[in-house]
Amino acid sequence: MKQTIKLSLIAASVLALTACNQKAQETAKVEEVKLETEIQQQAYGIGASVGNFLQKDLADKKELGIELDQELLMRGFKDALAGNAKLDDEKIREVLTALDSSVREKQTAKAEADAKKNKDEGQKYLAENAKKDGVTVTESGLQYEVMSTGEGKKPVATDIVKVHYKGTLLDGSEFDSSYSRNQPATFPLNQVIAGWTEGLQLMPVGSKFKFTIPSELGYGERNLGKIPANSTLVFEVELLEIQEDKEKPAE
Repeated sequence: MKQTIKLSLIAASVLALTACNQKAQETAKVEEVKLETEIQQQAYGIGASVGNFLQKDLADKKELGIELDQELLMRGFKDALAGNAKLDDEKIREVLTALDSSVREKQTAKAEADAKKNKDEGQKYLAENAKKDGVTVTESGLQYEVMSTGEGKKPVATDIVKVHYKGTLLDGSEFDSSYSRNQPATFPLNQVIAGWTEGLQLMPVGSKFKFTIPSELGYGERNLGKIPANSTLVFEVELLEIQEDKEKPAE
């Protein structure tokens, strides 16, 4: 099943590459395509969907240094469609397995290099940020700035807190924000990243702090997509309330 999927993707990539190489001719053909019935639209939609996916997949491979010969891709597709493939099924499995292994090796090497780069950049940023006026560094390495101070009590790790926050990477790109959702977040303080568990216990209710969190107090070596491995994180956090207070019976 896995091999069938791989072969289908390679075949579909030929169609996508043909479109890239013969843009003018393809434009004329698209104008002639009839998409009047549902079955016509379904057929075209399958091709377009797979083509879009493969276009990105091939671009990703090229970024890793794997650039497939477009003429051979098209020739292989045409030969197989005509029942005249120059490689038998066993050989196809062999070469595609080798390609898959090569891609994984290069992805691993790139991920390791990116993680090291993020770690080095984070350490440099933290060292410079620690020198700024108003920045306090805790024993764990957490850095914080008091943006405004409330008059409420401070939570403990076992409390449930309600907060508004915005999280960014060092380049300023935003990866999460309760402000954008227009919905505060509520969670047990001992079930979030270590930097939050420590940092929010420093905040009286009604305060707003800015936290700069080393990767080891954040998500560490995990790559979460929007948050790459070894990322130093910057959060602006407002502590709105400690919900445990409302649940405790009056004495």
